[in-house]
Amino acid sequence: MVELAHTASADLDHWIEQHAPASPVLAAALEAYESAVADARQHEVCAITLRLLQEIGGDEATLIAALWFELARRDPPQWEARQAEVGEDIRRLVAGQLAAQQVWALHAERPGGQVAEGLRRLLLAIIRDIRVVFILLARQLACMRLAAQDPDDGERRALAQLTRDIHAPLANRLGIWQLKWELEDLAFRYLQPDTYKRIARLLDERRVDREQFITQSLTMLKEALAKAGIQADLAGRPKHIYSIWKKMQRKSLEFSDLYDIRAVRILVDSVADCYAALGVVHTLWPNLPGEFDDYIARPKGNDYRSLHTAVIGPQGKTLEVQIRTHEMHQINELGVAAHWRYKEGGGNGDADFEAKIAWMRKLLESRENEGELAADLQTELLEDRVYLLTPKGEVQDLPRGATVLDFAYQIHTEVGHRCRGAKVNGRIVPLSFQPRSGDRIEILTAKQSEPRRDWLSPHHAYLHTSRAKEKVRAWFRRSAHDANLAAGRILFERELKKLALPDPDLAKLPAQFNFKTQDELLVALALGEVTAGQISRSLQEPVEPAEVTQSGFAMTARPMRLDGDALSIDGVGNLLTSLARCCQPLPGDEVAGFITRSRGVSVHRRDCVSLGRLAARYPERLIDVSWGRSAAQSYEVDIEVRGYDRKGLQRDVTTVISHVGTHIIASSSRVFSRTGEVEMRFTLQVSGFDQLSSLLGKIETLPNVVQAHRLHGG
Repeated sequence: MVELAHTASADLDHWIEQHAPASPVLAAALEAYESAVADARQHEVCAITLRLLQEIGGDEATLIAALWFELARRDPPQWEARQAEVGEDIRRLVAGQLAAQQVWALHAERPGGQVAEGLRRLLLAIIRDIRVVFILLARQLACMRLAAQDPDDGERRALAQLTRDIHAPLANRLGIWQLKWELEDLAFRYLQPDTYKRIARLLDERRVDREQFITQSLTMLKEALAKAGIQADLAGRPKHIYSIWKKMQRKSLEFSDLYDIRAVRILVDSVADCYAALGVVHTLWPNLPGEFDDYIARPKGNDYRSLHTAVIGPQGKTLEVQIRTHEMHQINELGVAAHWRYKEGGGNGDADFEAKIAWMRKLLESRENEGELAADLQTELLEDRVYLLTPKGEVQDLPRGATVLDFAYQIHTEVGHRCRGAKVNGRIVPLSFQPRSGDRIEILTAKQSEPRRDWLSPHHAYLHTSRAKEKVRAWFRRSAHDANLAAGRILFERELKKLALPDPDLAKLPAQFNFKTQDELLVALALGEVTAGQISRSLQEPVEPAEVTQSGFAMTARPMRLDGDALSIDGVGNLLTSLARCCQPLPGDEVAGFITRSRGVSVHRRDCVSLGRLAARYPERLIDVSWGRSAAQSYEVDIEVRGYDRKGLQRDVTTVISHVGTHIIASSSRVFSRTGEVEMRFTLQVSGFDQLSSLLGKIETLPNVVQAHRLHGG
């Protein structure tokens, strides 16, 4: 190992001499590296790392980032000060290596088993560039090669445990065989030295006989293939100690029972030559029944392609033969065919995780397009899941968009029911907070299980996953029927009040939602199976006029013009239409039109007081109007917010309005000094009932807000 390290160091010096003069970026990286690394051991680690990166096709940016990382982890302030010297590409690669340090620290806290699987997933979630994986694996293998020099057996075993749990499986799943087999063997050597030495001794005892057997077999094969006119490259296939031990364990075999210790590989130019070579092999030696696999005609799910057969070769000894094209071999060795299911007894991997691995594998395969593909890696890799940590360092994955309350229900149903707050990385956050991969979450619980009904409200966005929502619904279903009915009625009445709709006749509503009775509908509303907004949009009966005084407030007044298809006018062609400012109708309101002298058709709510007066004087100018297909545009509406005054209240309200995508046209407010109450009114542009209902619901969740509702017009 020492000799290998010195060789790598010499190679590094030679590479530096060749490239540094022509690359100012490399020269700066070397200067930073030398300022951070003083000990010879670490220099050897870096030298081996860079040599391995070159062997697996790492580009110059990958090697440079490996150098800068030494400064970044040893002197963070200096790295922060010098980041401007490198481009975004290098910064991203260094950031990925720094993020991986979090995973190593978590593994040190809780090594082994299911925790390791979660940490591998977390690692894939937090990195932003596939080349980071190259660096991590190469550096770990460099450390493992030099670990034999470490006098501290505890440190060596900890390094081997990390390699076995994280790096070797990751290299296996990504199919980077050039690193995978050595990582596995070295980890096995340090963790189970007696077993490793026993198998190594058995291999060594038979090494001369085995090499003579392989040489004889290759000679016979070469002659037979040449006679058949098949151009081929032949070699003995190495069998690694860890894989031998795994097979002995998996099949309960003794070392003497393993026939594939003796194995050869045949590489040819075409698929046709593969089958022709197979025919030559089976003609030359009898094959063992049941020991033939055609992974060319039927590739493995991970795209592994090859022909596998076992025969009784020279001297009556069994021999394993693999046949593939040069292209298949290159792909299999470099990572496209990461047959981790095959090696790890798979079938248990989930589709989402496999999709991430497939995307990474695609980058490995297409190195010439790596820069183009890497630009899409962040969104492709992270679009569906987030990987979160419990206080004990266990990893939980949830769909992207999940909240800390979803996380509580993921841990355990009872934890979710008792949840009253959460801390993310030590900071208290609201239950609707959406954490990012790598965040550590602590759930704050009460003694009693008591979910809140507003957790099911889409306006509040407390829950994202259907699994968590169903758990809350199930809790309320177990509650008394009368309590659910009363809660549903309160929610419905509150929604009607917010949207300024009087209490309607509910007789026809249940059938629209596939319920038999009004009570069933209201219970479903209480359980979150139907939303109040859905019910209010379904109301079609005309409503009675209502009048609200708006004295003391200054509001702008102007009609809103509509696109031609936003409204359907009965019996007439396309006319200029505008929404009446007096009542501000929204899609879903019952409306009527009044033909004006200069502004075409003015559209009013049917309960508009102004429309009633106009209809009494000019009934012939009243026409039927209904909402058209393209009604989803912007409409003006007045809302009122009431509460108790505090510092920053109006700022918080306007922030909520901005976040839901509405636009403030006008606003005014007044404070009643005797009671400390405040009233705020806003004229907004909204897209319809859905957006308005969601906005009012969010405003009502703000501290000190008592009520937020739509104002009647007219």
